Amino acid sequence: MKQQREPWPHDLQVLALVWLAGIPGVVASLALVWTGEFSSKVRWTLTTLVVGVFLGVGLLVRERVTRPLHALANLLAALREGDYSTRGRGARAGDALGEVLLEVNALGDTLREQRLGALEAGALLEQVMEEIDVGVLAFDVAGTLRLVNRAGEKLLGQSRSQLMGKGAGALGLADLLEGPAPRRLSRSFAEEGGPYELRRGGFRQGGLPHHLVVLADLRLALREQEREAWRRLVRVLSHEINNSLSPIQSIAESLRDLLIQEPRPSDWEDDARSGLGIVARRSESLARFMSAYARLARLPPPVLSGVEVEGWVRRVAALETRRPVEVRAGPALVVRGDSDQLEQLLINLVRNAVDAVLTESQTRQVWVSWAVLSPGAVEVWVEDEGAGLADTGNLFVPFFTTKPQGSGIGLALCRQIAEAHGGTLRLENRPEGRGCRARLKLPLEGHNASASLG
Repeated sequence: MKQQREPWPHDLQVLALVWLAGIPGVVASLALVWTGEFSSKVRWTLTTLVVGVFLGVGLLVRERVTRPLHALANLLAALREGDYSTRGRGARAGDALGEVLLEVNALGDTLREQRLGALEAGALLEQVMEEIDVGVLAFDVAGTLRLVNRAGEKLLGQSRSQLMGKGAGALGLADLLEGPAPRRLSRSFAEEGGPYELRRGGFRQGGLPHHLVVLADLRLALREQEREAWRRLVRVLSHEINNSLSPIQSIAESLRDLLIQEPRPSDWEDDARSGLGIVARRSESLARFMSAYARLARLPPPVLSGVEVEGWVRRVAALETRRPVEVRAGPALVVRGDSDQLEQLLINLVRNAVDAVLTESQTRQVWVSWAVLSPGAVEVWVEDEGAGLADTGNLFVPFFTTKPQGSGIGLALCRQIAEAHGGTLRLENRPEGRGCRARLKLPLEGHNASASLG
């Protein structure tokens, strides 16, 4: 096989083209010189001059072409190596070479600004990672630790120099790269804490995929939620108990004054009976309140089994006798839940919907429907054509109620049951018209639900 010849260098091609263009003139000039009536001295002098000019002009053209190209090569090499301070001289508009130099200089300015922005962004990201109290770890595809922030060092109980370059298995962190994410971890690390929330993502560095692992200690957030729950509990209990104890104390003092009064009024027995009746009623009311609270606080974990949605809805709808409840059937579905708790949840929602239309005309309706709106989950709607929701901020606050005889635990209990089944409960005003819509979302049987069952 014949080996392909490499092309000549660009400068030699230019030189060859210049000489090739000048050869006809040189040959013609030398022919005139040597065929004319000139002395030998004149002939050799003119020949030397023509040939010298011919060769010199070719070399000069070659130099004029190659020198700017070498300068451009040096400029681009400097840019490639990160030196953006080098500039090309002679950059000016209206000249082909000058415009090339103008563009190269502009490219250098752009690259310098981009590099400065990247350095500033990288420094900011590094500073943020160091200051946040969330552990951040990065592993390459082989499971080797390539990045860890200060919180990660503290969490693992080792310095960065001790951690970097080690495999996840050697560090006891292989489980962080496996399993679903996000999820809650109950395992322990070198730093005492937890539970932790694990989040995992991917990014590319140097063209290679990496795994980013984020570990957030939920302890402080949970403690703050616990403190807020206790504050709300104490506030509610104080309010309700004081509402009952204040009249009891007032009646008791009045009865004491009545008994020590001499002589007693003729109707003192009637006053005593009336006062004791008030004490009994308030005590009974306080007992009912404490019983309702105990019911909310002691909800047992659900006993999960398959529950057919249509049968469950129709059973609950048939229990309401004050107004007919229409069942707008959806697809045949089965949810995984506690049949008794789900019936209690739906009974409360249907009862609230019927309460909302009882004071309205007989044409106002209540209906229940369901559909699959997201993979692995069904959403059940309880809708009414009542007055709608005036205050949505306190709907799920325990013991908050707008009903004269309400206990204020129905919706709170409903949401607690829904969340224990890995679902959600929302209430909203119907966008199609007046009335309210309760939206209960539950996982279908055969799909995992992150339910808190304890």
